[in-house]
Amino acid sequence: MPTTVDTEVSKPARITGRVMSGMVVLFLLFDGAIKLVPLSVVTETMDRMGFGASDALARSLGIITIVCTLLYSVPPTSILGAILLTGYLGGAIASHVRIGSPLFTHTLFGLYLGLMLWGGLYLRDGNLRAMLPFRR
Repeated sequence: MPTTVDTEVSKPARITGRVMSGMVVLFLLFDGAIKLVPLSVVTETMDRMGFGASDALARSLGIITIVCTLLYSVPPTSILGAILLTGYLGGAIASHVRIGSPLFTHTLFGLYLGLMLWGGLYLRDGNLRAMLPFRR
């Protein structure tokens, strides 16, 4: 007995979803990569946010970002990756709220990225559409 029900996804929706997901993946892979190095802008920003200028912490966050992004980019694990990235982005939002960052440019950036992440996945994945149907 199958555990998933494939809902047909139109070609334009699938392409739009792939483009949205691709933009998220590229951004998060870049974000993770600059944390692996770690560039001075990363450690300085972490220090301003109250986490200290730790290279080890920056690298750890870079690894977490890249692993979760790779899970998101592979279709069989994309929903797990989306859930993990949602938690990661929620932590980023909470950190910006804590230090009083500008609302629309810094604090809500994680929300914008999360909406693109889930929106892209919803548009390209028929199983997610079957789990979360929107009525017309």
